[in-house]
Amino acid sequence: MSNDQKPAYGGQAVVEGVMFGGKHTTVTAIRRKDDSIEYFEVPKPAGNRLAKWKKIPFVRGIAAIIEASAVGTKHLNFSSERYDVDPEDDDAIDASPSKLTLILGVAVVGVLSFLFAKFVFVIVPALLAEAFRPIFPGHIMQNIIEGVFKFALLLGYIYFISLTPLMKRVFQYHGAEHKVINTYENGQALTVDNVKKHSRLHYRCGSSFILFTAIISIMLYFFVPTEPLWQRLLSRVVLIPVVLGIAFEVLQWTNKFRDHPLLKYLGYPGLWLQLLTTKEPDPHQVEVAIASFEEMRRREQALDSDPASSKIG
Repeated sequence: MSNDQKPAYGGQAVVEGVMFGGKHTTVTAIRRKDDSIEYFEVPKPAGNRLAKWKKIPFVRGIAAIIEASAVGTKHLNFSSERYDVDPEDDDAIDASPSKLTLILGVAVVGVLSFLFAKFVFVIVPALLAEAFRPIFPGHIMQNIIEGVFKFALLLGYIYFISLTPLMKRVFQYHGAEHKVINTYENGQALTVDNVKKHSRLHYRCGSSFILFTAIISIMLYFFVPTEPLWQRLLSRVVLIPVVLGIAFEVLQWTNKFRDHPLLKYLGYPGLWLQLLTTKEPDPHQVEVAIASFEEMRRREQALDSDPASSKIG
């Protein structure tokens, strides 16, 4: 089976584990304190209301983000609740996660949440650029300095959270996720040795998507006014869906042409950002990523043959 014929599986790093998703279901594997691997599954609902929107160019990106956020939150909650619990205390765990756990679960994996990313990383650079208007007046200079602040804020945020021990491990699992997908897409057996040989970078990564949103937003801002301030801020908020839609198409396009001798370079900026958001995993982390991917594939095949088959556990 060629690369183009293989299913385009996606995933994300969670606390002490990795989640992978296919057409029918999503599966997370985490490493417990006793060194065992535990699984968690969230099947994709039948008759998904977002399905029809995911087929429309420039709209499908927003639908995909909504779906990924809803599903990803459940996996983040599971991992943050379970990874450090002693196995003998399993029965004492409250199955319903608290709001605090939900917030921490999202934060500790370094995911720039939709509201945080799209309001802090959109509004703050505009306000900072406005403060420098006496030094950098004019429409063009204001947009350039706003872009500088946006990239500085984004890169600075990722860099500083990557210095924490917990985030370093999450980024290692992020690297393991990419290595597993790269190994699979190259048609090689999913062994620890094979996976370790592959790149921790991938064209379809959400980190690349975040960077493309920053680049595209800067380009679009040249076509809208920077004065007065209220109109500048309003235009940034109104353009959020437009930026997301275009960025998603660019992400898909760069992945499609990643083997083209010239067009492959268009995806390089996103890959460079992944040098910050991924780290080289150790063999134990690779083992967890492989287990997650293989369990997801097993569940996908079971659901293809029998949609009514039971869940994990």
